[in-house]
Amino acid sequence: MKKILIITGPAGDAQGWGNMAATQDLCDALNSDGKSAEIAYVETMEDFEKVLEEKDYDIVWSALYYISEREDIIGMNIDDDAWLADKFDKKGIPYIGPDSQCMKDMIDKFSTHSILKQNNVAVPNHFLVGPGDPVPEMDYPAFVKPSCESRSVGISDESVVHNKEELAARIKYVNDTFEQPALVEDFLPGLEYTVLMLGNDENQEFLAGHVITDEAHYGQYQIFRSDMRGVGITKVKVPDAHAEEANELCRQAVTALNCKDHVRVDMRFAADGKLRVIEVNGIPGLKPVKSWSPQLYTLYHGSEQGPEEDYRQLVHQVADSGLSRYGLK
Repeated sequence: MKKILIITGPAGDAQGWGNMAATQDLCDALNSDGKSAEIAYVETMEDFEKVLEEKDYDIVWSALYYISEREDIIGMNIDDDAWLADKFDKKGIPYIGPDSQCMKDMIDKFSTHSILKQNNVAVPNHFLVGPGDPVPEMDYPAFVKPSCESRSVGISDESVVHNKEELAARIKYVNDTFEQPALVEDFLPGLEYTVLMLGNDENQEFLAGHVITDEAHYGQYQIFRSDMRGVGITKVKVPDAHAEEANELCRQAVTALNCKDHVRVDMRFAADGKLRVIEVNGIPGLKPVKSWSPQLYTLYHGSEQGPEEDYRQLVHQVADSGLSRYGLK
């Protein structure tokens, strides 16, 4: 029976797949079909090191990029030696999900955009703007968001700006509120798609979805704010069109970043009618039914037993992907 150690902590919701309830759901789903899972809640690096030394496990699955007390944001105040995946690598510990460098590249959206652009993967026109940096020359409307967050943190109708004065004000808001540079992009007015990547090499698959919600939940613009994420307001459906285009864009993105096991690529249609990658999420949400990954899995692999069984199959597939990479399955 393969033993999986699940790592989470105060930052599990901000950085990872969800809160403690979601982590327990993940653990319960894994505790079947030849696997044994256990949760380790770590609040300090000392807790983390102790858990790694004392627990019995075959592989680790972490909801954390690094140890943090922040439950609201990912942030950027990360020491070079604080990345958990670096610790796993140094100790030779198998772990599920992308490697440390890939995680670092995905947390920093400017880095993500830069790598993708270098590899001819479609992304919005973009600039990184920190405190004291000049305001870039942009076509308007433009879009401003924190450079190192997820779950739409820092995104609202005010993220859409229409002139240089509004752009400067929003950049300052992001710099001051989130203590990180702002990512300034072209505003993409079209539909939002998301693609779930599962597995590696010949076992890799891509599941495309069109993200929707009731029109009443939108504000001035059709954008997904943080208060709309992970609470069941947003839904994913099989796209009426462009699914192959979305899957191909996802394939290009995860190849350029060297993603492993389980990531999700979010994208929107630009004014020219073409898809652009807006984010690659290295620890996608895994709240049963509510998160986009479980919804996508049910769309394509729905069972007669319903979404709860689909969720169990999803987390086992992700775990098996990691186990297989290390020759442990």
